[in-house]
Amino acid sequence: MPGPGYGSIGDEERANVLAVLDRWQATREAFDDPGEGVMVRRFERAAADRFGAAHCLAVNSGTSALIAALVGLGIGPGDEVIVPGYMFVASIASVLHCGADAVLAEVDASLTLDPADVRAKITPRTKAIMPVHMLGAPADLTALRALADEHGLLLIEDCAQSAGGSYRGRPLGTIGSAGTFSLNHYKVITALAGGFVLTDDPRVFQRAYSFHDQGWFPYRQDHGEGDPLLGMNLGLGELHAAVALAQLGKLDRILGRVRQVKRQLVAHIGELPGVRQRTLHDREGECGTVAVYVFDDAAHAQDVANRLGVKTLIDSPTHYYGSLPTLAAFGRGQWSAVPFRAPGTRRALHHCEPGALPRTDDILGRTVALATGVSDSYLGAGFGVHAGSGAEEIERAAEGFREAVAGVPAV
Repeated sequence: MPGPGYGSIGDEERANVLAVLDRWQATREAFDDPGEGVMVRRFERAAADRFGAAHCLAVNSGTSALIAALVGLGIGPGDEVIVPGYMFVASIASVLHCGADAVLAEVDASLTLDPADVRAKITPRTKAIMPVHMLGAPADLTALRALADEHGLLLIEDCAQSAGGSYRGRPLGTIGSAGTFSLNHYKVITALAGGFVLTDDPRVFQRAYSFHDQGWFPYRQDHGEGDPLLGMNLGLGELHAAVALAQLGKLDRILGRVRQVKRQLVAHIGELPGVRQRTLHDREGECGTVAVYVFDDAAHAQDVANRLGVKTLIDSPTHYYGSLPTLAAFGRGQWSAVPFRAPGTRRALHHCEPGALPRTDDILGRTVALATGVSDSYLGAGFGVHAGSGAEEIERAAEGFREAVAGVPAV
């Protein structure tokens, strides 16, 4: 199964979807307003309560969540946003499509944004820092929050892969100025499509709302307090919201099971020569959807990946900056790679070719990920276990990894 939420779809989701269809059937002859948006609002209220945020905005994808948050925060042409070189392409694309410039920074041993390199990349044009909580684990939010406060910068948390994770007791997505989430089928919980934004700032929420829904003020009011915007149509549909609401109610149970499976797998694997688990900035707060192992030697990591039929993380095409040819082309001045970006005044472009982030290149080339909740071969987690795995399956996967590390030929 792709993600643990996908594997838990059942009667609760079905009941919510049927409730939407029943309401539509009952109001199909209503003049003007059949009561659209009921399930969306229920999900938004429930998500705001679950994560402890003042506002939640449901949208049609994680990418839309990023763009709506950036618009809400007022980020646009002339601004720079610092983004890790290991992320999902949407983290960079959303910044560029808002007219701002994405500045790539190294990741540290946790595979998340390295605060030391962020400090080195801050310029007078820097407007925001975007930590991406990759593979279900939080970035170093203490250091990044301190940097943002020191320089008067916004902090935008990309939580697409980390719904339900926390940092020092606080839910991810509520520590920065805004947090964004994805609900596709590879995520902790899913609506098969969709996403949402969390923020405590009413002005950020108003701007994000107006942009996501044709310029209306919350909730579809013609007038209100804030900034009038010419918006788009990025809202979450009622059927997807129905599934998302049911999944949200299962989040803690899902995370409990996934974390248990990971603990069991890691315990069976034990200590191995030449390889160690990645650094975690908050072991209790990670989602546990992936077990990440960093090797001392890149050739050893590649050999293990080959034996398992997977790939090292540097070979993940849309997650490693060096595998994004359109990004490199844009960095060289081929402005057509990002539609709607007029050449305008040519500023100094940022180097985006492989080799721009040598420490990121090094660690990704030495890293293999094992599935413990999210199974995604494109991400690199194509071997391992899932939330429904029993003790025997977990032991077999652990033994398979141990044998691959030891160089034992597959039978």
